[in-house]
Amino acid sequence: MQAINITAYTEDASQIEAVKAFMKALKIKFEIANLKPYELSAEQQQILDSQINLDKNLYTDAESIYTDLKKKHDL
Repeated sequence: MQAINITAYTEDASQIEAVKAFMKALKIKFEIANLKPYELSAEQQQILDSQINLDKNLYTDAESIYTDLKKKHDL
């Protein structure tokens, strides 16, 4: 089985149900992801772009921060 990505821009829930019915009628296995598209402002994109080549030793990964916060607040 080969997976492909398809994006459908639906107007309402009835269209989603119609797509589901169509896929089921064709006996195609599928899953629906609830991804919400977003757009960055020019300033946000510029900030992210400027960080691409920075030294990774200057950053702490999210898991470490999460662990430290749990310890700090006795969670």
